[in-house]
Amino acid sequence: MTFRPHYGRVWLTFLRNSIVREMTFRGNFLIEIVTRSFWFVAQVVLFEIIYAHIGRLTEAGTATIAEWSREEFYAFMATGMLINALVETLFMPNCANFSELIRTGDLDFLLLKPIDTQFLVSFEKVDLSDLSQVLMAGGLLWYALDRAEVTITVPNVALYLLLVGVGVAFFYSLMIVLASTSIWIGRNQGLYDFWFYITVFGRYPREFYNRPNPMARFVWFGFSYVVPILLVITIPAHVLLDELEAHSWQIALIAPAFTVVGLLASRRVFNWSLNHYRSASS
Repeated sequence: MTFRPHYGRVWLTFLRNSIVREMTFRGNFLIEIVTRSFWFVAQVVLFEIIYAHIGRLTEAGTATIAEWSREEFYAFMATGMLINALVETLFMPNCANFSELIRTGDLDFLLLKPIDTQFLVSFEKVDLSDLSQVLMAGGLLWYALDRAEVTITVPNVALYLLLVGVGVAFFYSLMIVLASTSIWIGRNQGLYDFWFYITVFGRYPREFYNRPNPMARFVWFGFSYVVPILLVITIPAHVLLDELEAHSWQIALIAPAFTVVGLLASRRVFNWSLNHYRSASS
């Protein structure tokens, strides 16, 4: 009889262990929540100032930047925060710890377990403090939609949630590829820094980069059609704001297509990396 692990139960066990770990060090857990709250407030205050001073006034007296009003931008910002918070909650601590598994030889024990190694590497820890950012992003999104007077429909919400999931999966595929480089580099502690450098472009809508400046056009094209970081955040916001034009649906399909390709490619890269792994005992 072939043993088939119950992945749902295994993940719930990981979640329970993470809760116990966080409650063991409550002080650190609270400090992380306060730190993330401060960062959230700082971002909101920053763009309040930006829109108050450099936003272009429309005929209706509304300040806009690259066609994005203050409320619309907050909906975009909340979407980006939501996607990043989910990625950092579920995957970041695990992928960042992959190099330590290699360095200490603990990866040998994972390889011996009768369950998919990529699943163990990706889901073993859950950073519960980042869930506070999910709640804050949800509150900002609710505020933005209410002030923008957007009519929320069930199909739009369902498609929005689906595209948020696409964004999370896309960033995960990038992250697991970065983590796989630890097989050759050994101690890949620069994952956090490199991740920041990649995702920093996704903090602003795609339209912000669509300018005559050659560097701006390079970023706009590269992060839209080569590594579509801009699309996986901008498109869900457009969908929820009901601003996705008919011709834009072809562009909207790029992100899911790249995500599927990215997940398949990251799986191949991860398995290929494991085939080149030399165990601690060798």
